[in-house]
Amino acid sequence: MSKSSDWTPHVVTPETAGVAANHEGLLTAIGDTAHTAELLLANKALVFRGFGTSQEQVGSALDLLLPNRLAYVHGNSPRTKVGSNVYTSTEYPAEYTISMHNELSYARRWPSRLAFYCERQPVTGGATPVVDGTLWLSSLDEEVRAAFSKGIRYTQNLQSGAGFGKSWQDTFETSDKGEVEAHLADADVSWEWQADDGLRVTQLRPATVRHPVTGEEVWFNQFDQWHLAGLDDDTATMLSELMSEDELPQSVTFADGSPIPDEYVAHVRDNGLAAAVDVDWYDGDLLLIDNVAVAHGRRPYTGPRRVLVAMSG
Repeated sequence: MSKSSDWTPHVVTPETAGVAANHEGLLTAIGDTAHTAELLLANKALVFRGFGTSQEQVGSALDLLLPNRLAYVHGNSPRTKVGSNVYTSTEYPAEYTISMHNELSYARRWPSRLAFYCERQPVTGGATPVVDGTLWLSSLDEEVRAAFSKGIRYTQNLQSGAGFGKSWQDTFETSDKGEVEAHLADADVSWEWQADDGLRVTQLRPATVRHPVTGEEVWFNQFDQWHLAGLDDDTATMLSELMSEDELPQSVTFADGSPIPDEYVAHVRDNGLAAAVDVDWYDGDLLLIDNVAVAHGRRPYTGPRRVLVAMSG
């Protein structure tokens, strides 16, 4: 685990937990859920390593770590559902970095915890970087922090089954418009069905939030991932040539609709990655994070890599 700051995730092994080096040992280590919650609050991220948990066994651990697992409804990343509210981590080409972000930070409600499970470690690279949200916020220039003080406007154009970006059917895990409308009615968003049966959703969200327990203010948004300047050059150029900004699968502005400068994207993205601590993966590892206290991303990798993710409220 490489370290970029004084903060680093807490590693739990069979030796440190005083339990057997097997899956039963892991269940014993996390069975005191109140103690696990205290550890997570104190450390913000926990790595469980050396327990040899298999994919067939991981569900029982997730049941303890993530009570009331959530579906990835209204998620913007491409994923495959592989179990009971268990998904593949973002299916983004291996050669690219995924910048730091808090899961579903653009939504009215977001998960409080995420758990990642390494089913198959990569040959090289592929770490999951995690960054303390208070550290990330403090690393940003005062000009940038002030610019975002009034919030962010996120816009999604969800296609109806053909086109660029995700469809509304995949995004909301249903083909029933009534179910989609019921979700949106409770999501504090503006939305409208388009003539081509697509769906346009607009959300106003803050750039920072305070942790519900500690009260610490953290950088908490995903604006750089919604901004053209946050995409790789080839993708950004292709999208710019094919459609106007108003037609993009997803886009972002300041809350008043004014554009966010490209240099702000680079500043925020690069500072988050620079301040992050890399969690390198080994088969059977589990990473539990407080989704408000820390953000996460992904480093490029080679070889097969399969990391699963689940979340809870």
